[in-house]
Amino acid sequence: MRPEQVIAALRFDPLQPVWLIAAIAAAAAFVCLLALWRRAKGAVIRVLAFTVLILWLSGPRVVRETRETLQDIGLLVIDQTASMQVGDRLAIAEAAQTAVREQARQFPDLELRTVTLAEKGNAGTLLFAEIERAVGEIPRSRLAGIVAITDGQIHDVPDAVPGGVPLNVLIPAKGEEIDRRLRIVEAPGFGIVGKPVTLRFTVDDLGTSGRGQATLTVRRDGEPPAASTVPTGREQRIEIPITRAGPTIVELSVSPLTGEVSPLNNRAVVEINGVRDRLRVLLISGEPHPGERAWRRLLKADPSVDLVHFTILRPPEKDDLTPLNELALIAFPVRELFQDKIGEFDLIILDRFQNRSLLPMPYLANIANRVRLGGAVLLSVGPEFSGLTSLAATPLGAVLPGGPARFNAVVNERFQPMVSDVGQRHPVTAGLTGANPPEGTPRAGDPRAPGWGSWHRRIQPGDMRGSVLMTTPDGQPLLALDRVGQGRAALLLSDQIWLWSRGHDGGGPQGELLRRIAHWLMREPALEENALTARVNEGRLAVQRRSTDPAPPGAVTVTDPDGKAQTIPLSQTSPGQAAASVPATTPGVWQVTDGAQTAFAAAGAADPPEIADLRATATVVGKLARESGGGVHWLGARAAIDVPALRRTEPDRPASGGSWIGMQRRRDNIVTGVASLTLLPAWLSVPVILALLVLAWRREGA
Repeated sequence: MRPEQVIAALRFDPLQPVWLIAAIAAAAAFVCLLALWRRAKGAVIRVLAFTVLILWLSGPRVVRETRETLQDIGLLVIDQTASMQVGDRLAIAEAAQTAVREQARQFPDLELRTVTLAEKGNAGTLLFAEIERAVGEIPRSRLAGIVAITDGQIHDVPDAVPGGVPLNVLIPAKGEEIDRRLRIVEAPGFGIVGKPVTLRFTVDDLGTSGRGQATLTVRRDGEPPAASTVPTGREQRIEIPITRAGPTIVELSVSPLTGEVSPLNNRAVVEINGVRDRLRVLLISGEPHPGERAWRRLLKADPSVDLVHFTILRPPEKDDLTPLNELALIAFPVRELFQDKIGEFDLIILDRFQNRSLLPMPYLANIANRVRLGGAVLLSVGPEFSGLTSLAATPLGAVLPGGPARFNAVVNERFQPMVSDVGQRHPVTAGLTGANPPEGTPRAGDPRAPGWGSWHRRIQPGDMRGSVLMTTPDGQPLLALDRVGQGRAALLLSDQIWLWSRGHDGGGPQGELLRRIAHWLMREPALEENALTARVNEGRLAVQRRSTDPAPPGAVTVTDPDGKAQTIPLSQTSPGQAAASVPATTPGVWQVTDGAQTAFAAAGAADPPEIADLRATATVVGKLARESGGGVHWLGARAAIDVPALRRTEPDRPASGGSWIGMQRRRDNIVTGVASLTLLPAWLSVPVILALLVLAWRREGA
């Protein structure tokens, strides 16, 4: 800042109200004009006297101000968003920033303020929002201009530059660039298992005039890739088969374009969640009993389940000589259910069903074959399971997790169901509220006591297979699950679970337990007991592994989209569950494996608008810069950076040339001191007026 002395113009500080001075001046003018018209001898002297009087009353004074000139303020904006990290742009921008600052130091009357625009959310490069914020902190009378170092990919270009000053844009490139991108037009988030979904996409060659062809590669869940040739510039469609429930990761990539700036946006990842369409469940109740409603209520309440329910009210051996035409019962469609349409059912539940010639052996064998080929069966058994008509003695027994003991299979005693060690790690029974109260806790029928309500009947099993999830307090199996071929089977060795729904002895989680069993049988991904899952959320890869193995969790190998692998240790979070988390900033497909299982996760771009177009270009902001009085300048390559010279310009002159950029001279200042001198003080004015009046009187009397 530079102080300087300034003499201001003449100022007036009236001693009386202006209207009074005006009235006196008017009266004086009338008197003087009358005297001049009559050619009085002292008229001129009286005019002088009245003039001095009016000037004295007007308070004339000379004011001297001391002013201090303020520095002009220029704004330097540095773009450091994701697209600026392509190639050498950041290095070029850093060198240009240093050069502009060095030039600004050569002007004592210029202050250069620097603003850095970093990554914020996923809205793209909001350069002018940052400029607006910075300009709001600078007095408009001191703002000299704006220089922005950016690749030109700006997503909030306004109609006018904030502050109304020239904008000069420095682009870290040699000139307009080209880029190829793969853009997903439409991708469904869900798909029906067994049916394909359609993806719509385009391959765009940005910055080129013609259309060409590109090689498209599609990879699904790490399977071998499939390649094809697609035209650029036109929307394309491909079908992706959905073969299983849960997420399916699809990666699409296209071959690079010769001379393009970066292949970063040449690939895209889509995650499609496979869901089953109306799971079909067949429920056969062997006889009416209180637990029958529990199954029906559970399955009817599930909107994803299509239930077919039959209850055997009249077994074949019952014969009371009632004519058939008087029976209000329908015939049991044995052939239709267990031969013609058995392949349509995802789960068959046999509730207290016994082999009383209702189902011939070939039909029971059909059920067993259906399980082996991918179906599921669940038996909830009572005393009928230990008799001569037990299903364990049929072909169905070969796919069950176990059968009844040969002797004393029915045990009628009070006991409290417990979760086994394996069950505490299995998702079907893990975390059920009230399981396994502390040892020695008395029940005694007190519903306020911890734990689950008691049951009063169970079936003593023989040889068991699969996983036993629930037992009696002395370790006898109650609930067992098993995998048979491609299918699954479950066996509940008691028909007393319905007591929980009545609140008997405190009740228990009947609905939740039955729901989990049914959905595990129907392959619900969230209930898989040995599973490895991975998901990317907010820039981090979360890995979870469920296992019924009591061994330490170990580690997993994580491979990023660029093929770099790293080993990550797992930490146990709960019985049977372990987790790990690592940063996942690279977009693409991440692969996780524990040696036995492999999971894939889709990582999208942290800021999709930033990679939608990776070209360095002046087409977005060039017009705005030129209209403001500034311009666009290319900085060249890293080996030969060409930074324009910085000059000071006048406000009405251009602020950009072929090899230079300008900052306007604003010449703003502040007044640091004021001194004033009265021209007609009272001690001088009054005597002069009186002297003139006396002189006029003597002149007129002569």
